[in-house]
Amino acid sequence: MIVRGGERVIVQGITGKQGTFWTERMQAYGTRVVGGVNPKRSGTEHCGVPVFASAGDAMREAGFDVSVLFIPPLGVRAAAIDAIEAGCPRLVVLTEHVPVQDVMEVLAAARANSAAVAGPNTAGLVTPGECFVGFMPAFEPDLFRPGRVGVVSRSGSLGTLICLNLVQAGFGESAFIGIGGDPIIGTTTREAVEALDADDRTDAVVVVGEIGGAMEEEAAEYIRDMRKPVVAFIAGGASPPGKKMGHAGAIVMGDKGSWASKRRALEAAGVEVLDTPSGVGPALRAALGGPAGAAPSVSPP
Repeated sequence: MIVRGGERVIVQGITGKQGTFWTERMQAYGTRVVGGVNPKRSGTEHCGVPVFASAGDAMREAGFDVSVLFIPPLGVRAAAIDAIEAGCPRLVVLTEHVPVQDVMEVLAAARANSAAVAGPNTAGLVTPGECFVGFMPAFEPDLFRPGRVGVVSRSGSLGTLICLNLVQAGFGESAFIGIGGDPIIGTTTREAVEALDADDRTDAVVVVGEIGGAMEEEAAEYIRDMRKPVVAFIAGGASPPGKKMGHAGAIVMGDKGSWASKRRALEAAGVEVLDTPSGVGPALRAALGGPAGAAPSVSPP
């Protein structure tokens, strides 16, 4: 799930404090925001774009390719299904604490309508130098610059740290895909890795995972046959057994979903699993065939 410059974006919840703040920053960065949704403000203009009563109205009058939701937890189901039924091909659901039953309904509707969902509880998507959707600080040059490394992360903060280390090492990113940290999400680690593997702007992939669930192990099955190098960092190696750490999805049952099981699966697939995020630069230089001290090109693709 990669967002590109020029794709049309609507913001559901655009008139709220966070919706306004991040819409303005998305626009300043180059994201093509074509409208927003708030039934109570329909017919007005906000952040320089029209506000519609529904995603259906927005699709009919403006058309859009991506919807990003700045919507409270109990309103996510209705807003997401509104966008899906309007024909939106991709949704970015930033909200956390969405009821599990509501998430299941949203994902069922997405499958029925061939729509892709990032989240819930995602920090968003970034294509450096082009656009971003969500609340990742794409405008910070110490974190994001155009390059050839794709990043998949369950965590926004850990993903940001990896991107910082990438840029400090002389790399840039082709795309950042935040998949979200909830137990049930729309886009899995494997699906995000597959998207980057198919992306001709991406030469290598970094996977940022954490304990809980089996997404990293499932991704390893696909990575085993990839030709692009993959490096990973898995958070939670020192967590007590059976204790939820951080994200709602970070719960381990027995050995399944543990740090050790994820590391074993990834290493068996040929992935270098880092002990700390700071090792991402040297690991990528080695994987891409560059000398240990050489900084790779970071020119835009």
